[in-house]
Formats: sequence, structure tokens, C-alpha cells
Amino acid sequence: MEGLIRDGLVAGVLDITTTELADELVGGILTAGPDRLTAAGAQGVPQVISVGAIDMVNFGPPKTVPGHFEGRRFYHHNANVTLMRTTPDEMAQLGAEVARKAAAATGPTRVLLPLKGVSAIDAEGKPFWWPEANQALFAAIRAGVSAVERDHHINDPRFAVECAETLMGLISGAGHPADAKPFV
Repeated sequence: MEGLIRDGLVAGVLDITTTELADELVGGILTAGPDRLTAAGAQGVPQVISVGAIDMVNFGPPKTVPGHFEGRRFYHHNANVTLMRTTPDEMAQLGAEVARKAAAATGPTRVLLPLKGVSAIDAEGKPFWWPEANQALFAAIRAGVSAVERDHHINDPRFAVECAETLMGLISGAGHPADAKPFV
């Protein structure tokens, strides 16, 4: 995606799932490199950013998880995918990175935060539900940029619609929603 944006082939970016940032920080197998979440900002392309699946680090089968992660919270998605929950400290670091990259954007940018969970397994009663970790993420983002906060889960259709409408507003210059304050 970053390459397509840099090549000028994208008019707007709805970047809802930023899990690659967690893999880059912690050492998972699905990192997109240190430049993830930078192309739209550098090109001035309107973008909406959220934090979908940033609560997890991706590994292969359980035997591929490095030993130094013993004792961490894991979810065995299937025989080939093992997910590890990011800690409050890691979430704070990720939030600071999201904020730093969003604040550096040269085009219209909004950050939308789903306060009721950031992945399918991060909801009350689910394996990765850890409100303190999410609060560390949200606090770090708030410390760096103005964010639109919604009392929804990342997978709530209302959140998806608002993200899409916000991007369409940024592309058209309308800046929807009204309570989103630009920081660019």
C-alpha cells in the first residue's frame, strides 16, 4: 500500500488496520518495515488512521514463537498463526508512534479511536481484552495528536461508516465529522 501511495495511485487512505506496527516494534513476522504509516502523510494524501489489530503480534505455529516471550498472553488462531497480545508498555510506544506519524502528515489527517476494543479478540470476554493496555495506547495518541474517540468496537459497523464518511469528507474538503480537529 505504501508503494502505491508513493506512486501517486491513491486519492485517499482509510488505514484502519495498523497491526504491522506491532510486529515491527516487538519482532513479529508481519512487519511492513519502519516506514509503515508514512507514505500518505509524506505525499499529502488525505488519510483516516485507526488502530485495528494493533493489540497483536503475529507469529507462525506456536513452536516458532521466540522463547523470550514465554509467559505472555497468546491466542492460537490456527495451526499456522499464533498471536501475542501487546503489553501496556508496548501499546504506549505504539500510540506514540501513531501520533508521531499522524502529526507529521502534510495532508488532511484524522485519527479515529474505537474505545471498546481494537480487534475481534479484544472485546469484553474475549482472549485479548486488556483495557489497561488499550488505555495506554489511547493516552499516548492523545498526547501527540487530536483524535476522534468513539464508544464503539473496531468492528462495529457504525465505526466503519464514520471512518469512511470522514475520509470522503477529507477528500472532498468538507472535513467530516464536525468534531474532528485537523492537526495539519
